[in-house]
Amino acid sequence: MREFDQLASLAKDDEEKLEQLIHKCEFFIMKTASKVSKRYISKEDDEFQIALLGFSEAVQEYEMDKGSFFSYAELVMRRRLIDYFRSQTKYTAEFSVSPYVFSSDVEETDMQVYKAVNESLVYEEDNTSHDIKDEIASLKEVLKKYGFSFMDLADCSPKAEKTKKQCALACIFMLDNPMLVENLRTTKQFPLKIIQNNCNVSRKTLERHRKYLIAAVEILSGNFPYMKEYLRYIEEVRRNESGRS
Repeated sequence: MREFDQLASLAKDDEEKLEQLIHKCEFFIMKTASKVSKRYISKEDDEFQIALLGFSEAVQEYEMDKGSFFSYAELVMRRRLIDYFRSQTKYTAEFSVSPYVFSSDVEETDMQVYKAVNESLVYEEDNTSHDIKDEIASLKEVLKKYGFSFMDLADCSPKAEKTKKQCALACIFMLDNPMLVENLRTTKQFPLKIIQNNCNVSRKTLERHRKYLIAAVEILSGNFPYMKEYLRYIEEVRRNESGRS
């Protein structure tokens, strides 16, 4: 039975199912993060957050014909963690060659999955001078001023396709109106009513995902090049909407 493969397919467009899947797979996510990091990783560590983002990305990209979901998710999480480690000088030598080449625990049948991951992910090379760890630390400080943490984003990020698009439209509206962004930073008050009246997004959606929206606006309007990679969907929505007008 491919129970979790089916669950992952269903979770792609269902927020509640994705949250349930993440809850069921927390140990798997921590285990993968610990194995790649070569040390014990808890939910409080940055590495867990990176792995969690990779897991959510794997759910969105996964198709049943790609084989085992767990194999696919592990490879996506590993790749994201390695991107994270490669940005740090002390890890550059250790991860200068892809670990999959030397990994004895990757079955031959998983190489098709590995290839799919390579083709679907945008890989950041070593020439970036921005340290991802510093970037996450900076973002944590920014979010702290709004009264929530980086870890809170895992619970309030949109999962269903419809909700993701609504949140993307809300972010785009704010980014296209710099005064709203400036007012957000000054007052720390999210302009819920203005967005609701201009973007055809329900109040319930805006309230539920307020923290995510604030973080997304700060990331996309700030100096967070690595974190922006996790919000490419918003730029895709912008391009699609521009093409229709």
